[in-house]
Amino acid sequence: MRDIATFIALNRFGLGASPGEAERVYGDPRGWILSQINPSQALPTSLSAFSASSDILAEIHAARMESPERVREVIRRLYRDDFRRETFARAVHMIKSELPFAERMVLFWSNHFTVSRTKWIIGPAIPAYEREAIRPHIFGNFADMLKAVCRHPTMITYLDNHMSMGANSRAGRYRRRRRGNKTTLNENLAREVMELHTLGVNGGYTQQDVTELAKVMSGWSHGGVRFRKRQAGPAREPVHGGFEYRAAFHEPGSKTIMGDTYHEDGENEGFRVLDNLVRHPATANFIGTKLVRHFVADNPPLGAVDKIAGVFKETEGDLAAVSRALVNLPEVWLEPLPKVKSAYELVISTHRAAGRVRPNWKSLIQPLQELGQLPFSAPSPQGWGDEAKDWIAPEALMRRIEWLRRFAGRVPSTMVPSEVMDSTIGPVSSEATQYWVSRATSGDAALATVFVSPEFQRR
Repeated sequence: MRDIATFIALNRFGLGASPGEAERVYGDPRGWILSQINPSQALPTSLSAFSASSDILAEIHAARMESPERVREVIRRLYRDDFRRETFARAVHMIKSELPFAERMVLFWSNHFTVSRTKWIIGPAIPAYEREAIRPHIFGNFADMLKAVCRHPTMITYLDNHMSMGANSRAGRYRRRRRGNKTTLNENLAREVMELHTLGVNGGYTQQDVTELAKVMSGWSHGGVRFRKRQAGPAREPVHGGFEYRAAFHEPGSKTIMGDTYHEDGENEGFRVLDNLVRHPATANFIGTKLVRHFVADNPPLGAVDKIAGVFKETEGDLAAVSRALVNLPEVWLEPLPKVKSAYELVISTHRAAGRVRPNWKSLIQPLQELGQLPFSAPSPQGWGDEAKDWIAPEALMRRIEWLRRFAGRVPSTMVPSEVMDSTIGPVSSEATQYWVSRATSGDAALATVFVSPEFQRR
């Protein structure tokens, strides 16, 4: 690797250098990144054979009709056959991908719109959620991604919107009358749409705005919701795993959100509100801040945030234009090592650096459990953190070093440590790192020195 700009392109925008990749990037690092921005994202072939989320969820819903024991049996099998296989295939694809900037944006937006298997019942379908609601839109329109996410049954279930009923809806009146419920509305999805997905916690909305948005989105449900789930005979409604707008759950009447009034229009009310939230200046600033934090520094420079927010606002969320603006930020090219890799980024980049090491579950997914970042397992809807403090506390750093040393011990003995160092961290490697690599007592010890170096663990 010949220069720092190549290092930044491969690590800040990519997922770490693979053998020979630096030579392809050298001379035009910005052009290499920009060439990967394609609004029409094709699904990777290695991920195209996995089940649709609707099929996975329909099987779970059908099992719920039978018994709790049957549900547990089906979900355990789906975790083994669907979740485990696709999670592994996704990681392998990221290791081998020649479009790593696109894969980084998949990771970024999937984390922004977190759905976690902390809600066990939807876990098997989360890789499919990412494949269906995130991947197609990473360089498309933000509003389209937001709508796809909010209508996806995994997000709807994760944030408990599937049984949210307006108090004055037909179903809500029935529930209050027959069961004595004082509240039938669930505000989780509405709150996270405003706080985590669009405006940000300081975006100017009120609790009343959250309640009104929850009313707008009441009735956004899925095909597993049935009042009489054990209903027998030909009149029984079949379950399915897709989105379903349930008019009987929807709060009737007009709603006012952040000063705008939305007249009764069923499901379309939600589309209009989401479009307006995307256009709000607070959303542009919130998204701009997150992107600059991810690509420039833990403390995002205000000038860079203003530039990205401006492009987001002017283009009404055109993520291809926003991504190009990120690549062209002067600030992103100033410092080579401002960010610490997350555990997932570290594991992927280490495998990319090794090149000829064939990934397996033990070398790829098991370390993520040790390092505290199992895929699709974020502890809350806020997702994984994106600052150094989230990844390199003393105990976490020791676990990283232990795994990297073990990994270095299993790579082929034909790998030359000095060549690996040159192809991964060459232009940013310190004199201390170079010295200790040259003085290592064995090849695997020298490789371990490269992998555990501060330069390799940063981007």
